[in-house]
Order: sequence, then C-alpha cells, then structure tokens
Amino acid sequence: MMPNLYLFFSHSLTEDQEKEVYEKLKCEKILPLKEELQKLWGQIPPEGEISDTMVEPFMKYLSKETKPGDFVLIQGEFGVSFALVNWCIQNDRIPIYATTKRLSLEEKQPDGSIKKINIFKHIQFRRYVII
Repeated sequence: MMPNLYLFFSHSLTEDQEKEVYEKLKCEKILPLKEELQKLWGQIPPEGEISDTMVEPFMKYLSKETKPGDFVLIQGEFGVSFALVNWCIQNDRIPIYATTKRLSLEEKQPDGSIKKINIFKHIQFRRYVII
C-alpha cells in the first residue's frame, strides 16, 4: 500500500513540491488538515507554555487518520511541531519538512529607497531525525 502525505502546513504546496511528493516520495494522496484543525494550526498562541490541550487535537487526528509509513509534512509553531515530530517518530510515521533556497534582490526606487524582494525556491523535502 502506498503512503499518503498529511499536511501540517500553512501554505499551499508548489508544483515542484507536489511533483516530489508523487515522484520521489511515491505518495498516493496529499491530504490537507481538516478546516477546523487548519484554523487551530494557524492560531497557536505565542504566549505561555505548550500544553497537552494545544497538541491533543492534532495527535488524535494523526492517530485516527494516518497509518505507519505515511509522511507528515510539519512546519509551524516550533513547540507544537516538535511534539508532533516526536509523536510521528514514536508511531512509525515519517515527519518531513521543506527546504528552500532564498534569492534576495534589491531594487532602488525612484525616491531613493530600496525595495527588497525575497524569492524562495523549493529544494527538497527532508526527514526530521533524532540523533
């Protein structure tokens, strides 16, 4: 059975990323978070400590929806991301993140100011590892 890719990610995948998912990772499907979980993922408060109640809905989702060998793209708030990466590794899911190369351009504006443009190019997905 082919693995799926589950997204814990605030952006849409690029064409290059989708191509890698199907061709290199050999996934059958790309599955975004359900709408209510996507909202929670994007609204993790920066104040206070990470609590079980913040992480629990995501772990329940992973337990219910994923199977061993599935990929989970995890990028977001560091503390919650770490907890989910740890859960994935302990439960035979494959946590990954996207690596990018940044090209920075500067354009002088007519008023003498400088406009800075950052262009991000997908390079690859990389597995989280514990060493």
